[in-house]
Amino acid sequence: MEKDKSPHILNASSNLLGLCFVVLTSLKLLKVSHTTIIDELTLVAIILFMGSCLFSFLSIRGEGRHTRKFENAADYLFLAGLFCLFFTTLLFSVNSIQ
Repeated sequence: MEKDKSPHILNASSNLLGLCFVVLTSLKLLKVSHTTIIDELTLVAIILFMGSCLFSFLSIRGEGRHTRKFENAADYLFLAGLFCLFFTTLLFSVNSIQ
């Protein structure tokens, strides 16, 4: 029995996309530094989560053989965004400690 993951991916991606925007805004408001790797990784995570949202939505709305490909693309983009957000959190923590 196959599980339909697309609605879950869409929900989680959109929530994490909002979190990334909050992180990016707080970095700019707190003026942590001008441009850091944290900013760049957050922007990469935003792009990955936006792509995941798009492909997940296309998977939900689509019919036929392409829906599985869209769902897989959304899944991989979501996982890449999670790793990117993980490294951003590590760098932010290290930067806060110093």
